[in-house]
Amino acid sequence: MTGAVGSLTSRDRAVLERLLTNEADMAFRRRVPILLDYLELADDLEILDCGCGTGFYLLAIQQLRSVRPTGLDTDPARLDAARGHGVRATLVVGDAQALPFSDASFDRILMSEVLEHLPDDRAGLREAFRVLRPGGTLAISVPHARYPFLWDPINATWSALGGRPIRSGPIAGIWSNHERLYEPAQLEARVREPGFEIEELVESTHYSVPFIHFLVYGIGKPLIEKDLLPASLRRSADRFAGDENRGSRLNVFNAARSLVRLVDRLNDTPRVAGKRTFVNVLVKARKPARPVSG
Repeated sequence: MTGAVGSLTSRDRAVLERLLTNEADMAFRRRVPILLDYLELADDLEILDCGCGTGFYLLAIQQLRSVRPTGLDTDPARLDAARGHGVRATLVVGDAQALPFSDASFDRILMSEVLEHLPDDRAGLREAFRVLRPGGTLAISVPHARYPFLWDPINATWSALGGRPIRSGPIAGIWSNHERLYEPAQLEARVREPGFEIEELVESTHYSVPFIHFLVYGIGKPLIEKDLLPASLRRSADRFAGDENRGSRLNVFNAARSLVRLVDRLNDTPRVAGKRTFVNVLVKARKPARPVSG
């Protein structure tokens, strides 16, 4: 089941393009506008980013609409980082498998790269269904079980030789701290179990720069988090500093991203339709509205 939705305006997309100026993870850059489109953003909505991490989606949402956002994460340090990035939201330490919210608390829920981390993903989806209001939408992204070889050559080769997935350390790749990867049909079945109706299912990002996951998260992310980059380079490398990037072509990070963007354009071509391997599966689901009484 595929299709395009259109809740984001041209202005919204321009804002996201600016915010994603420094983004080197081509799969992340591609899924951000898809997921935010799925949320059907509007002013005054109660929105939960379940597994918000350091708050990029919350930051983006607050620049697109005047909403009442809540972010939940298991790691207090990540929530502190979100505050440091300027996220204006209610930030809660909690478990997606046992959400600390009342029934029907939110109009929209985002779960981006969350379900694969949960020991019980069914519990996470049941909880999302419980706290979502009737008629509300749930936007999900998860890693694809049939990922492109170039995205994670190390795990792909090791698995082909009969090895167990490398789930931790700098070379973990797509399996990093994950309980599972997902086939589209498997994710669809999981999402339907609590009662969600699926409106969109998309497989995203086939073409990729070799070892891009390792380069971004194995090397780039630690350099930024440990503050090992000069300020001039950090402004062009940090995901949260897109507004500060002046776009110099002499900057090594800008030059590298130009190559990434060139490869990523292949994901917009018709040839993608015939591919079997992708980085992500994305779903837009809706909690059915209450029956109309006669």
